[in-house]
Amino acid sequence: MNQSSLLGMVNSRLLFAVVLNLTIALNVTRAGAESKVHIVYLGEKQHDDPKLVTESHHQMLSSLLGSEVEAHDSMVHSYRHGFSGFAAKLTESQAKKIADSPDVVHVIPDSFYELATTRTWDYLGLSVGNPKNLLNDTNMGDQVIIGFIDSGVWPESESFNDNGVGPIPSHWKGGCQPGEHFRSTNCNRKLIGAKYFINGFLAENEGFNSTESRDYISARDFIGHGTHVASIAGGSFVPNINYKGLAGGNLRGGAPRARIAIYKACWYVDQLGAVTCSSSDILKAMDEAMHDGVDVLSLSLGAQIPLYPETDLRDRIATGAFHAVAKGIIVVCAGGNSGPAAQTVLNTAPWVLTVAATTLDRSFPTPITLGNNNVILGQALYTGPELGFTSLVYPENPGHSNVTFSGVCERLNLNPNGTMRGKVVLCFTTATLFTAVSRAASYVKAAGGVGVIIARNPGYNLTPCRDDFPCVAIDYELGTDILVYIRSTGSPVVKIQPSRTIVGEPVGTKVATFSSRGPNSNSPAILKPDIGAPGVSILAATSPDSNSSVGGFDILAGTSMAAPVIAGVVALLKAMHPDWSPAAFRSAIVTTAWRTDPFGEQIFAEGSSRKVADPFDYGGGLVNPEKAAEPGLIYDMGPKDYILYLCSAGYNDSSISQLVGQVTVCSNLKPSVLDVNLPSITIPNLKEEVNLTRTVTNVGPVDSVYKVVVEPPLGVRVVVSPETLVFNSKTKTVSFSVRVSTTHKINTGFYFGSLIWSDSVHNVTIPVSVRTQILQNYYDEN
Repeated sequence: MNQSSLLGMVNSRLLFAVVLNLTIALNVTRAGAESKVHIVYLGEKQHDDPKLVTESHHQMLSSLLGSEVEAHDSMVHSYRHGFSGFAAKLTESQAKKIADSPDVVHVIPDSFYELATTRTWDYLGLSVGNPKNLLNDTNMGDQVIIGFIDSGVWPESESFNDNGVGPIPSHWKGGCQPGEHFRSTNCNRKLIGAKYFINGFLAENEGFNSTESRDYISARDFIGHGTHVASIAGGSFVPNINYKGLAGGNLRGGAPRARIAIYKACWYVDQLGAVTCSSSDILKAMDEAMHDGVDVLSLSLGAQIPLYPETDLRDRIATGAFHAVAKGIIVVCAGGNSGPAAQTVLNTAPWVLTVAATTLDRSFPTPITLGNNNVILGQALYTGPELGFTSLVYPENPGHSNVTFSGVCERLNLNPNGTMRGKVVLCFTTATLFTAVSRAASYVKAAGGVGVIIARNPGYNLTPCRDDFPCVAIDYELGTDILVYIRSTGSPVVKIQPSRTIVGEPVGTKVATFSSRGPNSNSPAILKPDIGAPGVSILAATSPDSNSSVGGFDILAGTSMAAPVIAGVVALLKAMHPDWSPAAFRSAIVTTAWRTDPFGEQIFAEGSSRKVADPFDYGGGLVNPEKAAEPGLIYDMGPKDYILYLCSAGYNDSSISQLVGQVTVCSNLKPSVLDVNLPSITIPNLKEEVNLTRTVTNVGPVDSVYKVVVEPPLGVRVVVSPETLVFNSKTKTVSFSVRVSTTHKINTGFYFGSLIWSDSVHNVTIPVSVRTQILQNYYDEN
């Protein structure tokens, strides 16, 4: 049985504050009353005269409250210059009533804010406070339907409230399927669809006892993964959310007015303590989603290396996605969590949009103060009380004992309990999984210890330890500094303070260590992943049944979290460009991506060792939603182009026909895989000079002239012809050729560059990745 797994149950934390940047909370309340300050955002101004704008605010408030006097007393602020909106004291029912007005974009309660508590969407340039951005230009994705194939949904979560949400889109044909603890009435104008698919799972797990299972035999989510990803992409506004006091603010998804449809195909198995997803159930879910009318399909699922060929029907995601894309549905997939090793990226079919995970410009420094007053800033999600100066130990043989001692985190249980009792323990680990941290914490706690400091490879994920036990991560360099201190004094001590939240400079953006890397092991000439997006420490809704849920919210990390970020961005783009093909959206996202972070700093890729990120880490770069809305040119493709790819990849006619669903015969003259019209050029085996072709379509100003700029990979010649592309009312699509040759005399690794078409406004950039192979099909290990 081919089963897939959820790609991102690594705990962590993040929050999205959406209060307008212009205002730092007033938190005004009326004594003895239920009224609280709410911000009513109306979007773009309808008048240039500020007085008329303010008058319209008073009229709206008077109509709600019943008198001009009450409106005057209730009004706190009138926003009338950059955008239209106001702050007023309203009861819960009044706030809900005004939110239902067609003139109101959204209503959120006011609150106190630390500066820059919101990250993912503000970080990507989609702040609610900017009336002239993609978010507000598209009415926050209204009328676009995002489908999720995952572990279900917790429908009561506030992230799926339908306050201010209009009628269900007319093209929706789906519905809500009742089941265990799930009624059709659990759906609303926000959560418009919920179905579950279990037959394939039951057929392969005959011993499964549905009555004893903790999972729900319905679309209800037990583990919280599906709830989490859905709220990241399209969650509604939820005020005043935090994780144990960290990263507080207001929560929302990328397209907060998009509609959500859930297709549960992943089930928790108690005996395994894990989730499994039958490939047949996944394919059935995709089939239903196509029928129901979703516009975007997000899958945070993946199999394992080695991958099935794209035409092998055992790769149900590639199969279902092919048909979905043929119907105009954009399919977004997680790239996998097996990084930083090369050739580990999953979901590599060229018709899906594959996503890598990056960090944000936000971290949780946790002060560690040594007895010599040296302060080290570790990383943790520790929200317990300060641990005052306490004995610090690194378990090692003092040189005259026959007792076993170990400072390795996974072997702390070998130490005598007295070694760790009442102390903070320093240990070192080479393990990459969080289990090393949790195991070390459990060993120390069982021995009566009071905290643990874990020295490890940099870049792995944060997760709070059970019962808020102090467990702080540092790297080997800082761990060695602490060890030197321990060995230099007879009575080493340490103090651990609670974690703090910092955002912006000096915290840099990185491709996450766990994020799976290219090159593509299935078809090396097809660049994967396509794009990077935040997927570390993402705060979103979850199931209250989840062990790590705090008030129905949780911080998780994984490409599972990055994929719905892209799904949310695509939903906004779909609202703006409803007639674009799925390939057009991918092209727009890839060719406009940041290759630095939003502040102009280089993006690094975590691993051993850390390096500057390249296309195999994050495809085109970090998603830049604003630029993607107006890409200038697109590299478009349709079903016929994907069939040509399959022919160029050497698949036989029968296997292609099986995938496509109709008789398909490849031409005798085999097309070149290098000519697949992707927004990238990847040449894995350059020896002799090669020529390839790309075609671009103008989606910008009708009369446009673009000139080429080439940044060639090291030791590689790249010649583009023509060097100028001219578009007008008659010429909307132009092809160009690229001649590539190498100066290298040996087999090399990949070198990277870029090809840019610029009209001085748009810089349409595609990554170029070239590997010289003088000796072909050669495994280079000597």
